[in-house]
Amino acid sequence: MIRTKRALKGLIILFAFVLAIPAFAAQSASDVMDRANALYREGRFKQAITLYRKAADRGADPVAVSFNIANSYYQSEKYPEAAASYRKAVDYSNGTFAPALFNMASVYFRLKQFPECVAAYHRALKLEPNNISGWLYLGEAYSKTGDKIGALKAVEKAYALDKSDISIVYQLSEANIAVDDFDRAVAVIREGYTSHPEEMDFLVYLGDVFRLQKNYEQSAGAYREALSIRPDDVNTMYKLADVLVEDNKQFVAMDILNNVLQIKPDFVDAAIFLGNLAYDAKFLERAESAYEIAAKHGNAEAVYGFKNLAYDAHAQKRDDEALRILNLALKYYPDDATIQVDILDLTSSQ
Repeated sequence: MIRTKRALKGLIILFAFVLAIPAFAAQSASDVMDRANALYREGRFKQAITLYRKAADRGADPVAVSFNIANSYYQSEKYPEAAASYRKAVDYSNGTFAPALFNMASVYFRLKQFPECVAAYHRALKLEPNNISGWLYLGEAYSKTGDKIGALKAVEKAYALDKSDISIVYQLSEANIAVDDFDRAVAVIREGYTSHPEEMDFLVYLGDVFRLQKNYEQSAGAYREALSIRPDDVNTMYKLADVLVEDNKQFVAMDILNNVLQIKPDFVDAAIFLGNLAYDAKFLERAESAYEIAAKHGNAEAVYGFKNLAYDAHAQKRDDEALRILNLALKYYPDDATIQVDILDLTSSQ
């Protein structure tokens, strides 16, 4: 799956813990609730639970008491106990207290009880159908059950409520990609870019989507468009080089990687990539130069590049050249025993 700028995946944020304090007929119950809430705010959750229960004994609202006890358990990472208390708050409210339902869904997610989580979010969203975060979390819960269509529908609901939220654009695109609807994913990205032309990453992401489709020409076009706005973005340049190689345009890719290293000499992945491309194309001097750039910045993969060059020279009976390359490698990796062995083998055979 493509990595997005603002991915929600794997992130469950507990809905705001509202410490409900209803109007109480009995002053003593209200006083106890106040003391319990103070303990909660101080992070003394065990003591808060004890006082919440005393408040319940003195006539405090059972919905508020159960909800706040559940919050305390949640903060203590006692999730089964939290779920049980949220269920009580839901039952006492006859299923009308949405915060308890949303928090209960969050606890189910923590417990990896995803079908129960989905059901709880549906109940909560019937009460608050305009809760954008709820739809997004429902989509995440659906994805955990393997229901890609359910996840897509949930994120579509969030998108319909707020098309201006850039993060939702990325999430909806991801959801469409998950069901192989690339056309819809592309359309959503284009809508997002039209609304937010300052969000250049939409173009980069569009290139990623086209690449997933193996539509390399359009992928390269999207990356180039992004680079026309931010020409020194070496990460996008690297992506462009990569997709050009997949489109069998290695020589153009090498020029782009060389430009990357002009801008950012310590971009060692680009140096190794360039070295490997040049080696395959038999541009051995260019390959050596790229591997040396990587070696100067401590990249261990350069060792294999030097060794390949040395092996080829040895196979062509150019042992002096092979030895020169190995000694160059040893300069950067003096503790590499394999290089030392290769040098010894060459010198002993001369």
